[in-house]
Amino acid sequence: MRHPASFHHQDDPRPDHEQKQAALGYLNEAWAEARHDGVDGDCLAQASLFAALAELVTTYGEDAVAKFAEGLPARVRNGEFSLALARQ
Repeated sequence: MRHPASFHHQDDPRPDHEQKQAALGYLNEAWAEARHDGVDGDCLAQASLFAALAELVTTYGEDAVAKFAEGLPARVRNGEFSLALARQ
């Protein structure tokens, strides 16, 4: 994930990429459990985005998160979030 330098947060001594891999593992497990319990994928996605953006705003402030979010349309169009492309 690319983000502004101001988004770098280093409380954990592990490298950033290791922390992100661990976090993704936890989220994948929680997502699978919620889907197993019948929660709709779209509802999960919207709730996840809300929680993620709320955490970023708490950590970095509204202006920094708004600037970060401005770059998302191009990243989506570039396929950065398309699983089919990511697995190739």
